[in-house]
Amino acid sequence: MAQAPRRDPDINRPANQRGAARLAAVQALYQMDVGRQTLEDTLAQFGAFHLGREIEGEQYLPADPDFFRQIVNGVARHQLEIDPSVDKALADNWPVDRIDATLRAILRAAAFELLRRKDIPARVVITEYVDVAKAFYDDDATGIVNATLDAMARHAGTDV
Repeated sequence: MAQAPRRDPDINRPANQRGAARLAAVQALYQMDVGRQTLEDTLAQFGAFHLGREIEGEQYLPADPDFFRQIVNGVARHQLEIDPSVDKALADNWPVDRIDATLRAILRAAAFELLRRKDIPARVVITEYVDVAKAFYDDDATGIVNATLDAMARHAGTDV
């Protein structure tokens, strides 16, 4: 099962459906990476059991299912382009396959949007995925996500 985000009682903002889709996509990518689950099985499982439902006492927020599928499919289809871009933006000697699986899923999903979804402003993508990182981490990971995505956006020539 995908890693559950940690609870933060101080965050009382209503989630938007795209933000919820991003969070679910990160969980699905994590599950595919760690659990070696196929793309088709993951999409079916999340569509049937996770998006907008309660599982083991955790309420999954209503998510835009089409946007969720676009991210997960996009990462799977373009991973050979995404991983080198993430590698280039990460600190030296820390390739994407060497970082924590949850962080890897966050960076891959965000990289897909930065590289392939030019209709979404880079600053929105960066802010949204920093928020996703906050759902999983208390530490420096959010700074790593912010710095890495900022470097990717700048390298791609996108206004941040």
